[in-house]
Amino acid sequence: MSSPTVTLPRPDGTLAVHTLRDPIALPPATGPIRSRTAYAAAHVVADPLADNTPGAPARLDWDATLAFRHHLWDLGLGVADAMDTAQRGMGLDWPATAELIRRSGAEAASRGAMSACGVGTDQLHSVPARSAEIVAAYTEQLAVAEEAGVTPVLMASRHLAALARSPEDYAEVYGELLRQVRRPVILHWLGTAFDPALAGYWGKDDPADAVPVVAELIATHAPAVEGIKVSLLDAELETRLRALLPEGVRLYTGDDFNYPSLIRGDGSRHSHALLGAFAAIAPVAAAALRALDDGDDARYDALFAPTLPLARHLFAPPTYYYKTGVAFLAWLNGHQPGFTMVAGLQAARSPLHLAEALRLADAAGALTDPDLAARRMRWFLDVAGVAR
Repeated sequence: MSSPTVTLPRPDGTLAVHTLRDPIALPPATGPIRSRTAYAAAHVVADPLADNTPGAPARLDWDATLAFRHHLWDLGLGVADAMDTAQRGMGLDWPATAELIRRSGAEAASRGAMSACGVGTDQLHSVPARSAEIVAAYTEQLAVAEEAGVTPVLMASRHLAALARSPEDYAEVYGELLRQVRRPVILHWLGTAFDPALAGYWGKDDPADAVPVVAELIATHAPAVEGIKVSLLDAELETRLRALLPEGVRLYTGDDFNYPSLIRGDGSRHSHALLGAFAAIAPVAAAALRALDDGDDARYDALFAPTLPLARHLFAPPTYYYKTGVAFLAWLNGHQPGFTMVAGLQAARSPLHLAEALRLADAAGALTDPDLAARRMRWFLDVAGVAR
């Protein structure tokens, strides 16, 4: 049986035939991953029969959304839900988010799986005048996550970034929250590449100056902090913070450009993982981490190395549109019936960008059904008007 082909557009305006490779052979998942704690940040699937245009209330295809989470759990990965990959602040409103946390938490509990869910302040419609209102917004969302039985992720707040003027302002808000949590939480440091509204977070214009501020906050409240997810796309800053963390507090890399070396570590310290890229390469990522479990560094490197060009492409500027590529690959792999997104975000990347995503996903071994992927890519290009 011949390998499937698809004619793809190239940056120079020409077309080229691409032949998809056979799926790579990966061992079956057997039990949880042991050497690292690893979460894939999952996207949401829009209901194709709902409006889901910019500004409309978010309506999800719950069957497909939850089935994708079971796919990740089946591989031995944890699920990080209701975070930026799920379009928080980019179409997923708080009512839909609260329902997602409840449903995802229930599904995780039904199988004893790892689930961490983002809590923030995005139910606020404007920047409040007092930090107490920000604490109250966080507290409302925190209660939903705690009642769902998931690990809360205290997401970076646009409202706090707009109101705070100093590190002490951040220490006040986070201190109040960390004194009240029922279980240890994961903190969340999202760089401006992911959200420009978070400039100056932690009270410092330069993220390098914020590293000791964050380390001090965590040291002060260490019993309440399970870990911190860092998405700065700067491996050097991540390793600096990692070295300052108290014993038992994990650094979860959110660096979609440098995750293989950060997860492997430097011989004395390593990062764990909470990555949107893992949703796009889940079977390969799980296999690579199992190779690390087995002490097979060569296999770990061989599996992860070809995924980096794909991740760097998906997260290319404007980085916050990476969600479009994640959803597109989920559609190519048969995890959702159509390429539609909340707030119409499927239009955020060009056909040229998505064609390159297919090429790189193929090279990374991230296409599990090449025939389906080729067929759906042809449909997409037909609708986009790409002549073949």
